[in-house]
Amino acid sequence: MLLDSNQVPQPHTLAEVLASTVASRGSHEAYVGPGERRTWSQLQAGAHQVAASLHASGIRRGDHVGILIGNESLWIEIFFGCALIGAVAVPVNTRFKADELQYCLRQADVKLLIYASNFLGIDFQAMLEQVEPAVLSRLPGAGLPSLKAAVQVGGRDVPAGAIRLQQFMAAGEQASPAELTSAMGEVDPHDTLLIQYTSGTTSFPKGVMLSHLNMIGDAASVARRMGVQATDRYFSIRPFFHVAGSTLSILVSLVSGCCLLSLPKFDVALALQVLDTERCTLTSGNDTIFLMLIGHPEFDRSRIHLRGGWAAAGPEVMLKISERMGVPHMCNAYGQSEASPNVLLSDWDDSLEDRRDGFMLPHPGVEVRLADADTGEVFSKAGAQGEIQVRGWNVMKGYHNQPEATAKAFTADGWLKTGDLGERNAQGRFRMVGRLKDMFRVGGENVAPAEVEEVLHAHPAVQQAQVIGVPDARLGEVTAAFILLKEGCTAENVELVRWCRDRCANFKVPRYLDVVDTFEHIGMTGSSKIQKNKLREHAIRLWNITAETNAPTT
Repeated sequence: MLLDSNQVPQPHTLAEVLASTVASRGSHEAYVGPGERRTWSQLQAGAHQVAASLHASGIRRGDHVGILIGNESLWIEIFFGCALIGAVAVPVNTRFKADELQYCLRQADVKLLIYASNFLGIDFQAMLEQVEPAVLSRLPGAGLPSLKAAVQVGGRDVPAGAIRLQQFMAAGEQASPAELTSAMGEVDPHDTLLIQYTSGTTSFPKGVMLSHLNMIGDAASVARRMGVQATDRYFSIRPFFHVAGSTLSILVSLVSGCCLLSLPKFDVALALQVLDTERCTLTSGNDTIFLMLIGHPEFDRSRIHLRGGWAAAGPEVMLKISERMGVPHMCNAYGQSEASPNVLLSDWDDSLEDRRDGFMLPHPGVEVRLADADTGEVFSKAGAQGEIQVRGWNVMKGYHNQPEATAKAFTADGWLKTGDLGERNAQGRFRMVGRLKDMFRVGGENVAPAEVEEVLHAHPAVQQAQVIGVPDARLGEVTAAFILLKEGCTAENVELVRWCRDRCANFKVPRYLDVVDTFEHIGMTGSSKIQKNKLREHAIRLWNITAETNAPTT
């Protein structure tokens, strides 16, 4: 039993949950991806093989193992294999450039790295050789002094300092069963299970340390709220290197015993095909993902068989999921990596109004409050807005090797500061209003980008809108908007500005607006989030904005 009578998670290791799921669902499908179908028994067998190979390679409880491959069953088996012997999985973002890769592997003290030779056209073998030349001869080296071993997946040539996956797996056959059993018996639910490097807007993110209890408890709580059944087929395009992929996809599937389906990359047409042919009943994503699905020329509501899932989306997108996609029980979700990640979630049977408007409750055993980010004053009155702060079993152990950053992440009385602006209604439900770091001030008035984006999403020609603040000599900052139109639709800039002017305060209306074909060239994270800082940099270059620039009148 993962949750007690009060729905608070009980401490379990991943190995315990895996054994329980295999006992009840062993012969059923656990994972489906391009060209592969794996049962729960097969995933467990693969995980034990990885665990034996890791142990034979000298990996012990608390050692850090990097995973640099795309979404596939091998990723899951490595993740589970690490957990079985108490090693810490370090998911590596497959969109990292060389400097980011070196920072991540070095800062995380990765001892063994399992990496794809090539993924989606990116030559990771060459990138690894660049950041640690010793892989060409013998590890460790000066670039990554903690890295003792590298295991290459695929590719024809393997550097002298690395070994093939097949060789790594074969070595596991020589592992002592008694030593392996002993190692597995030492793992504790409070041990670190994974270090998540946040996919935020900074070039070098922090490593969030999450325990077995953090992640499995969060997954079990989310599965309960979503109403997941063992017979569900859960399609998630979330990259496994992100907590929306590890906790909210892989582990939600594990705790419920349902089948997880995924793809190496978000191909919209292929995703729609999988949703149909595999008769998927659940899915997940942020507003970007759902808008791309609904806006695709091949979207056909009759091919959607979804019952529910979760979405991190605003009211306009939630309505489209309900009305355009015909999904009756989609939950709204809020969270961040530092909280495992989910903090607030709708129940699958909440009213459409609450799910649409994003009013959610924290999980049992998790406390949420709103406070002034500067003064610390706590707000309890309905309608008040403040920084969302969290305390409970889902909060991270801290940032790896960054005690000062860890201390700054918490209030003096021990609450996690999310940096997000929230609101509480009269029923005691919370919703996120916007990210404090994304907020900007126009002539002294606060503007939350999400508010203006919601207005633009209601326009019949708009598929996706992204709003930021840019410098202005007179007002300090003004609103700028980038718009992606639906296939076959047109809309003039003046029409879109007029649409906003008729529906929101003048100071929120975009002074700059550009219609784009894609956001990929501007900067999108692997979790399909638009990076606002890169969007702002792009806007400043595009319109040649300086601190002395006066915005055009709209």
